[in-house]
Amino acid sequence: MNQRKTLAFLFPGQGSQSIGMLAELGERHAVVQKTFIEASAAMGEDLWALASDGPEALLNRTDHTQPIMLTAGVAVWRAWLEGGGVWPARMAGHSLGEYTALVCAGALGFAEAVALVRDRGRYMQAAVAEGEGGIAAVLGLDDDTIATVCADSAEGEVVEPVNFNAPGQVVIAGHAQAVERAIAAAKHAGAKRAMMLPMSVPAHCSLMAPAAEQLEQRLAKVEVSEPQVPIVHNVDVSTSGSPAAIKARLVDQVRSPVRWTECVRTLAAEGITETIECGPGRVLAGLNRRIDRQLDAQAIDNPDRLAEALNSMESP
Repeated sequence: MNQRKTLAFLFPGQGSQSIGMLAELGERHAVVQKTFIEASAAMGEDLWALASDGPEALLNRTDHTQPIMLTAGVAVWRAWLEGGGVWPARMAGHSLGEYTALVCAGALGFAEAVALVRDRGRYMQAAVAEGEGGIAAVLGLDDDTIATVCADSAEGEVVEPVNFNAPGQVVIAGHAQAVERAIAAAKHAGAKRAMMLPMSVPAHCSLMAPAAEQLEQRLAKVEVSEPQVPIVHNVDVSTSGSPAAIKARLVDQVRSPVRWTECVRTLAAEGITETIECGPGRVLAGLNRRIDRQLDAQAIDNPDRLAEALNSMESP
């Protein structure tokens, strides 16, 4: 394995999908559409058509978003390797992206992972009745203040920090009315912005306990191997690679916060100086620059960026 010791590959989660994503890459790199054909066979429907043409409502439904985002990340990873790209020293994924990282690191079979994350989406959708859950972004408050705001706003319901995305950029989730109260309290506490997000499933909070139970049963039937590259996990920022530990983390992850800021800082502490976001969009590259300005953060979601990143690896 040709590996670059200062490089980490990072895989985005839900929210980076859009109609027409990877269209240019798919035109120039046949492996992209081949990967979608493989995933479509596992899903029993045409995922490339959905990613290319929508409808948007179906693309954004979590039991479709998750397999499509996983497939997109794997497709870009395969295009990277086909272009002569080196292996990274570390991988990480944001929420659903952790499953993509496991596939690309050889710990999960691709077709099996597509079906697994489709079911994960179904479990998450079923855990909270339609209209009862809410998600919001809070900008400009420190983590401790947001935790206090959530605790003070719960009033017997659930509202919790669920994504620590970057300093001053946190997502909260829970019961919709509790999230609304927390938004008002966050603004009162000095938040620059606090607003509801157009998502109905309050992922990574304690309301996902039923989904975690179902996921644990489902994972018992899934074969997981030790990854070829250490993966920094969202839930505990560790890299232990035993299959049992990986499964336990995936169960915990669906009902626990994504500690992305800590994941990126851990990568930097372990000698990573370059990150490549592998999948649609450039959300993680932007977050990573906010977390650590010393990191070289690239994204490879179109042919030009892919070529540029491949060329940059030729220098020491």
